[in-house]
Amino acid sequence: MKADNQMAEKAKGGIVSREGISTRGAVLEGVVVSDKMQKTVTVRIEYIVKVPKYERMKRRHSKIKARNPPEIGAKVGDVVKIAECRPLSKTVHFIVIEKKQPAEKKQAKK
Repeated sequence: MKADNQMAEKAKGGIVSREGISTRGAVLEGVVVSDKMQKTVTVRIEYIVKVPKYERMKRRHSKIKARNPPEIGAKVGDVVKIAECRPLSKTVHFIVIEKKQPAEKKQAKK
């Protein structure tokens, strides 16, 4: 079946993961900064806001905790797409739906 080969399939109003978690609302893209928790990663989202007083743009960021399904397995440095879902715990309200770009391997210094 095609659905078994795909990581996530489209459903009414959102994406349903293999764990049966449906998404809704915001879909964000960011970089994984921590994967030390079990089944959870911390994703850093960068965005730009306007500072009206100075008529300039300012770069800001926020850290969002997201469920990391085992079939995706995001690691530190990966660029991922996360989607809002029902509350999974006290602090987790997002789920990783796609790994956009794997982390770059660091070269060892000689």
